[in-house]
Parts: sequence; structure tokens; C-alpha cells
Amino acid sequence: MTVNLGKGQQVSLTKEGGGSLTKVRMGLGWDAMKKKGLLGRLKEQSIDLDASCLMFDAQGKLLDQVWFNQLHSKDGAVQHTGDNLTGAGEGDDESIAVDLSALSPTVTTLVFVVNSFTGQNFSQIENAFCRLVDATTDTELARYELTGSGTHNAQVMAKLTRNPQGWTMTAIGAVANGRTFADLLPVVSTTL
Repeated sequence: MTVNLGKGQQVSLTKEGGGSLTKVRMGLGWDAMKKKGLLGRLKEQSIDLDASCLMFDAQGKLLDQVWFNQLHSKDGAVQHTGDNLTGAGEGDDESIAVDLSALSPTVTTLVFVVNSFTGQNFSQIENAFCRLVDATTDTELARYELTGSGTHNAQVMAKLTRNPQGWTMTAIGAVANGRTFADLLPVVSTTL
């Protein structure tokens, strides 16, 4: 059963019947809006959105990051599937797989961000979403539509927070501007 999340909403990642998820995948999908070309014809454009996962400790210190320039975390618990430069195709355009059971106990928060490396803003993007999938069953657990197109070129999508009962996903939806995750750290710090 998928839960559609609005900005600020949370969902527990404890499995039905007890137990908690051990492997999840955060998927990012988008389409570039068609632009009017010569003679009013619509033409395809390529937009390079990048998904990143930032790992923080309980004090809000950045411990590690996974992004197009570092496709796996130092401990191997977080893996990026690779950089999609266009958004073409169906389904997830970029994915980040997380083995929650293999994460260092010092990691208490994972923050997922998206940014346009080439600088196009979200007014040129449609059908954008992030979703969390139980990687062991390929079941979609939660989906967050990245609505609110505007002149920003980045967004803090969602975070996973470790608590004594397991993990919780919170839809953030904070708009930002920046070409890489490093540019987004001031906004990310306000969500921790």
C-alpha cells in the first residue's frame, strides 16, 4: 500500500505485522517540459536532475554523502545507480539504494536532495516525484510528488530518521538553489 505524502507529512517504515525495513530504495523521476521551437513545434529538451543522499549524526554533522561524483558511501550501505542526464524514459530516472541494517549506528538521519546541475529551474520540469520502495519486495511504500514548479533549481525532497522503533520518512519539499548537494547544506541544516 502506497502512502502519498504532502509537504511535512511523515510515515513510519515499520513493516505491517512488526519488524522494520532493512533495505529501501529512493527513486527520483522527472520529465523535461517540451519547449516551443521554430514554427511553434514542440521540441524535447534535456534536463539533468541529480539525486543525492546525505548522512548525518545526531548532532547534525555531515558524515558522508552519495551523489553523482561518489556513487557509494564509505561503508557501502548506500549506493547510487548512476547519473541520468536527461530524465528520458519511464519510472525512476535515478535511484539510491540504502541497506538500513548496514548503516553505522552513528548515522541517525538520511536526507535526500535533488538539484539541477545544469541550472534549469523547476518550471521546466514536470511529473517529478520521489518515492520510497521496500527493496526486498519492490513494493512502493511512500510517494512524494515534487509539485510547486518555480524558479528554484533544487529541492530537499525527504528525510529518513532513525528512532527506537525503526525509521520514519518525512516529506520535506523545501525549495533551494544550487548545482550540487554542497550548495544545499544551509537549507538541509534547517530540516534536521
